[in-house]
Amino acid sequence: MIQLIYRRAFFALLVLACCFACKRDHETPGTSTVKQVMDEVITRLYATVPPEQYDSIDDAFILNFLTDEEKQVLATRYQHFVVNVPVVVSLMRHQDQQTIPFWLKDAGFVKTDQLVKNEEYTYEVWQKQYDAGIVELGINGFDKHRPVYFIAVGAQNNGDSLHITDVYPEYDIVPMREGAFTYHDWSDLTLTAIPQRMTGQHLFTTVRGRAREAHVINAFRKTPFPSGKKPDQVMLTWSDSPHTGVDIQWRADSATPAGTVRYWNKHTDTVSINASAIVLEDRMLMNDRYIKRFTAQLRGLTPGTQYFYQAGSAMDNGWSDVYTFQTEPEDQKSFSFVWLGDTHCFPDSGRLVATASKSHPDAAFYSIAGDLVSTGLNRDDWDKLFAYGAPTFATKPWMPVPGNHDRQDGLGAQMYYDLFSLPRNAPAGVAPESSYAFTYGDALFLMIDATFDVADHTAWIEEKLSTSKATWKFVMFHFPPYNFEEPYPEIQQAWVPLFDKYHVDIVMGGHIHYYMRSRPMFAGKPVGSFAQGTVYNISISIPSRHEHITEEPYAAKQFAEGYFYQHVQIDGKVLKSRTFDHLGVLRDEFVIKK
Repeated sequence: MIQLIYRRAFFALLVLACCFACKRDHETPGTSTVKQVMDEVITRLYATVPPEQYDSIDDAFILNFLTDEEKQVLATRYQHFVVNVPVVVSLMRHQDQQTIPFWLKDAGFVKTDQLVKNEEYTYEVWQKQYDAGIVELGINGFDKHRPVYFIAVGAQNNGDSLHITDVYPEYDIVPMREGAFTYHDWSDLTLTAIPQRMTGQHLFTTVRGRAREAHVINAFRKTPFPSGKKPDQVMLTWSDSPHTGVDIQWRADSATPAGTVRYWNKHTDTVSINASAIVLEDRMLMNDRYIKRFTAQLRGLTPGTQYFYQAGSAMDNGWSDVYTFQTEPEDQKSFSFVWLGDTHCFPDSGRLVATASKSHPDAAFYSIAGDLVSTGLNRDDWDKLFAYGAPTFATKPWMPVPGNHDRQDGLGAQMYYDLFSLPRNAPAGVAPESSYAFTYGDALFLMIDATFDVADHTAWIEEKLSTSKATWKFVMFHFPPYNFEEPYPEIQQAWVPLFDKYHVDIVMGGHIHYYMRSRPMFAGKPVGSFAQGTVYNISISIPSRHEHITEEPYAAKQFAEGYFYQHVQIDGKVLKSRTFDHLGVLRDEFVIKK
């Protein structure tokens, strides 16, 4: 399985990686961007082309549909930079891409007999000579061919000192050599063969998500759960103290002008609070391109109190159903929570949530250990997650962490950030709400986005663990450091010693799509008691079967197939963790006493 932990350089360029999502400051005023052109093209297409024709759109159709001005932008504004001396630009195009980018030959590029290879793909090399000045390159294509082209630039004349400036987008430029990586979202995929004459040239790195920038062919989707006038997708989270606050989020159609939450308890009158709103766009979602997402942050609540609430507006689209939530009591010593592995927006995980909700109505909150959906860039996936998990989302706070599927193709996790209102206490260099810490009862929860570089979190983990006086300590992140298929030595070397030093009780993860609960472990080895070590627990909440699972010497319990949820009950200094399958059958349990 591919290692998907992102490199430090990736986050520094995260916004730039989303180059189809926003306009760059250094773009020439009055010059259209690829995003602007494609936004207009899709808008015009929706207005003039019947939906039944969308699936038959091909390159010939879209080239005929574009204006000359639009073609010019798509042929020149995908990537551009300035060179101070004459250069040769080598463009590495994946051999299996069926259609050559429409602009490539017209721009003067010539296919050579040279090849560049990595462990997975072979690229043919196209080249063109440029004078000193600006170099402008076009889109990868109208399909979504993920191994997008990349380029290398070298001086034409020996002895020339090449300087490259005004680079768009601003990814790393590294020496062209064997062992170099080209895609930030797959940095373990490195070059294995390059022509000798290209060694040492300037290699422009990229992300595979750039294949989406002009994606039109087989690109149109429908959500089975489009927005409407009535508020839906109501969800609770915490971004502040669970004693006195809760965040309420919901969705309505894009025409909804404003949102309000009204709430009350049996001792008080109804209070109303206005919500903030953002517009979310998924331009290829043909039946629900735009929605409004509302967030209301309730503060100053009374601890240990049941509240009733509705989301919506009396003047606009009406109100949601009436839901309830419970604030954390003061001096809370006994509570429970439910956590799940990868949900991937399957109906099965939704039914699992319903089973957990029915069986454990007193659970204080729910968590998901990453890969909430299958494609985090597609809003219809999130629509499925909320629909299948309703109404539990509206009555229990959800405190997840992102997985690799939630931030796919190197394009970040903006949809995740827009949908969840979470604590903003991430370590420096990590996106707010990606990683966070919170306490509930006498327990500390460290929620880590492990798709960032391991080093970004190490000092933060130690600071949070070393300063906590909580009896119980839990850590959740997507990539499990101990598993039969894909060990994570960086995590084992940097984080596990901290889990040992400050005695984390349970580390919760997913990703591998099987169930494993380790024996207590210290320094990478099983030990005799829970007091001496940490439990590493992996779970999966969609149907899965591993055909080639191997024995793990540290495993106390291992299931090659099935799907599960975990209910963790804390009563003072006693913890009971129980794992149930989709039928509600108890499959594993352990007890820790302090």
